Order: sequence, then structure tokens, then C-alpha cells
Amino acid sequence: MNFLRRRLSDSSFVANLPNGYMMDLQRPDSSMSSPVSPAMERKHPQPLQPPHSSSTGTSIFSSISSAMKQTTQAAAGLIDHSASPTPPAAQKPKILLVIDDAHTDWAKYFQGKKVNGEFDLRVEQAEFSELNLAAYVMGGCMVDMQVMRNGTKVVRSFKPDFVLIRQHAYSMALGEDFRSLIIGLQYGGIHTVNSLYSIYNFCSKPWVFSQLIKIFNSLGPEKFPLVEQTFFPSHKQMITTPNFPVVVKLGHAHAGMGKVKVDNQHDFRDMASIVAMAKTYATTEPFIDSKYDIRIQKIGSNYKAYMRTSISGNWKANTGSAMLEQIAMTERYRLWADACAEMFGGLDICAVKAVHSKDGKDYIIEVMDSSMPLIGEHVEEDRQLIADLVVSKMTQLASTAGSTPSPLRPWPTSMKSQTGPQLGQLSQPRPPPQGGPRQPQGSQPPRTNAPPQQRLSPQGQQPQSPQSTSPQQQRSPGSPQQVRSATGSSPVQASKAGVFPPQQPRPPAQGRAPSQPSPTETSKQQATPHPHLNKSQSLTNTFSISESSQRGNANEDEAKAETIRNLRKSFASLFSD
Repeated sequence: MNFLRRRLSDSSFVANLPNGYMMDLQRPDSSMSSPVSPAMERKHPQPLQPPHSSSTGTSIFSSISSAMKQTTQAAAGLIDHSASPTPPAAQKPKILLVIDDAHTDWAKYFQGKKVNGEFDLRVEQAEFSELNLAAYVMGGCMVDMQVMRNGTKVVRSFKPDFVLIRQHAYSMALGEDFRSLIIGLQYGGIHTVNSLYSIYNFCSKPWVFSQLIKIFNSLGPEKFPLVEQTFFPSHKQMITTPNFPVVVKLGHAHAGMGKVKVDNQHDFRDMASIVAMAKTYATTEPFIDSKYDIRIQKIGSNYKAYMRTSISGNWKANTGSAMLEQIAMTERYRLWADACAEMFGGLDICAVKAVHSKDGKDYIIEVMDSSMPLIGEHVEEDRQLIADLVVSKMTQLASTAGSTPSPLRPWPTSMKSQTGPQLGQLSQPRPPPQGGPRQPQGSQPPRTNAPPQQRLSPQGQQPQSPQSTSPQQQRSPGSPQQVRSATGSSPVQASKAGVFPPQQPRPPAQGRAPSQPSPTETSKQQATPHPHLNKSQSLTNTFSISESSQRGNANEDEAKAETIRNLRKSFASLFSD
């Protein structure tokens, strides 16, 4: 043994051996053959072929066994992995973009709030001038923000889930037009307060005033007293006005800008030249000697009314010194706010401005959207109300996100029930009308001369194996011609099918007369106990025949016997391969 160990451990001895001579030592031990030493293999080189074939079969068997073992282990690993408790994934916070100036820190009003009770809220605040965006059909809206925080330039890019707009998107006085950003947010499908549709419509005050005219025509002057206003698309129409003094408003401006009081015709012509230089539209209103201004604001379901009285004596109550106080909310004021909140699909935040003249009459002059300034002693409360409104809107969107209908909606149940059987009938043979499983109720009853077992068997609905070479096996028993003959067709139709030659009538069907076999069939089944006899019988029984071919004679028995012998030979040759 020591000699063999030294010889086998010698590298030169192993190197001088023929190629592949020591490969059998690397193979796993086979339980079918005993280990053979190299000396015995050298003495008997010829018996290597049988072990090679057996080792090949053994290696295939071992590879299949190892593959099955690996599959079982992998399945067990998956089961263990699914059974083990997984830590809950951290919810991605919802991003809220607040478009407002830096004087109000909106992050503190949303601190500690959660969307739908599970999503944290991340607040990003910037002005329109500090934003840029790109909107995509499938990717949503990507916002780029460049802001200055404590002298440091902060650059961020994010996809907002919701936007609170607290700035005017368009102002002719400052030369700032951010309507393209509103279009981009709408393009990206971003939800906002107020809605982007209303924000875009509020970029033109005469357009908003036209909505007030509709409310005025609907409610009447008593419930909705609207100031009389005249619109001029350009300076060319500004020739004269029936009454003086009037207030001329140029274009689209805010906070009292672009408003001029005109007392006579000469000043009015001079004002028309200014409108020509501005290349914009203009409106005129009769001047109302007001006692105070009225403002009714609505934030969600919260209403407040304020009265502002000028102290400096300026005809513009919002210019100079003024005294502001909160007044009682009357039903009339509530009607104004509710009527204006319905325009442009609904306004979550709005305010109605009116003037109270010295003769005791009220005149509604303007309506504002979510960009309205907050006034009075309850500014902090109003900001908190806005924050609660935004969180409730975001929660509503998060809860209804899964139930939003998809553009590719499934078919209704009624359409499925109508189209389902029709599609199934196209891919399957037509069932017999005598008591078939797909026969609807109320159809004609089955014939009495046809037995209930006349339906096609599942074997008759499947095509035969392509390995069969006999003419009887190449024809599928589920063809439409044979189905017609199985349902009780006439002998003429059966002869047109042409499955068998005229001198060889088809054998009886499987369900034709199973309970009453002929004596010849019984003698044949008992006299030929072939191992493949049951398969040949099941194959021949699937063929359908007409009623005229059921009469037995000597020629038919010989034809049947010849058919069975051919089938036996075919199956014997098939299984011998």
C-alpha cells in the first residue's frame, strides 16, 4: 500500500498516464459498479464500454437528482424567507411646495402633521421667480428651486405631490408673468390649492369679472349687488363715458396699482393715451364715495368678515392709513362668498371685496383667490386653517389614489358574460344539440332514439400524436365532419366525410352502444389479450360512425380485425423505438 501511495503521489507517474486515464477516480462512486484499480483496467481494456454507458446513465440520473434537490432547497428557502417577519418599509414623505414670499415660514404650520395618518410631510417654499420646472407625460413634474437662505444659495430638485399657491401668477405692474409655470404644473398633473384651472383664469381681472356678471344675472341685484363696469379692449374705444367721475383700471394689476380717478372728459382722453402706450385693455367704473370697504373671506368652511375705514382720507381704502375691524358674518355676506366660491370649478380659498357707500348701498367690486393677503388679528389662525385645508386635500388624494379608474378599464360584467361563451365556441368543436353541456335552457329536448352517451369524449376533442403514421391516426376525431356524423347525421353526410374507404366502414363510436356490445367484438376482446389492446380500443372507439354502419356482417368483421391489427403494429413499432 505504501508503494502504491508513493507511486500515485509521484507527479511524473501521473503525467505519463494516457489522457483521461485517471478521470474515473474523480467521478463519484457508483452504487451499481465496484471500484476498479488502474491495473485491472489495463489488463481488461475492452470492458470499458459497458461501464461508460452505465456511468453516463448514472451521471444523468445524478444530475436530475441534484437538480431536484436544489429546486426543493430553493423552494424551502423561499418559504422560510416569506415566513420570516420583514421589517416595515419606511414610507416616503409627501412633498408640499408652497409658493409664497420668504416673510411667512409655512414649515412651522405643517410641523407634526401627517398625510392620511401615515405619510410625513416635507415642505419646500419658494417664490415663482425662484422656480423652474420640466413636465413629462409619464414622469410627472420635476421642479428646480434656487432660493437664498441666510445668504446661502440653496438648489434643490424634487417632484412635488401638492402645491399651495399664495402668489399672483401674473402681474402687469411688476412685469412678471409665470403663467408658463402654471401650465407646467397642469401638464405634470399636480394638484394644488386653489386649482390650477382657477389660478390660470384669475390671471385676467376682466375675465373674472365676467363670472361675477353671470352670478349677478342669476341671483339679481338685490342678493348680489355688482358694480356697473365697462370694458374697453383697447384705447380706440375709449372716446367718452356717460358719467363722471369714474375709476379707470389698466390691465391686470393688484394692490391698488393701475387705478386712476378721472373727473372730467379731458382727463379721460389723456387716460386713453396712457392706455395706448400700455398696449392693453382697460375698464371703467363709476366712482363710489365709500364709507368703508367690506371684505368677506372663505377658507375651506371658515368665514370671516372685515370692515376697513380709511383714516388718511384717500379714496383708495387700501392706500395710506386705515382702521380694520372684524364684523359679524351675515347670511348676505355668506351668500356672496358661497356664490363666488363656485366659479371655475370651485375655490377653496377666496375673498369678496365690496364697498359700502355713504348712501347705505353695497357694491361688489372684486373677488380674489388663494393669493389674497391675510389681514386682521387672526392671521395666525387663518394660516393654520390653510395648512389644515391642504393636509385634508392631500389626505383625500392619498386615500382615493388606489380607486382612481384606469384609462384601460376592464370590460363590464355584462359584456364579459356575452363575449365569453362566444370566444370559447370559436376554439372548441361544436357540441351536439342532444343534451350538450352548452345547450341553453328552453331548447328542444334530446331525441329518444339517441342514447345520452352520444357526446364526444375528452379524448375525441384532442388531436392525435404527430408520431402516428397510419391514416386512421392522422385524422383528428374532433373534426367538424366527424362531429356532424356523431350528432346523428344522415348516411349521405357520413359518406361525404371520407374518413374511411367504402370497403372499410368505420368502427363503432365509444358512446354508441357501450352497454350492448356485439358478439364479434366480445369474442375479439377475449381472444386477443395483447398488452396494447386497451389503447387500441380507446383509439378506435373515439371514431364516430353513422347509424347505417352499425349493421354487422362478415366483411365488416374482417375490416375491423384488419384495422385493429394495423393499430397494434403501429403501436408496437412506436413503443419498440
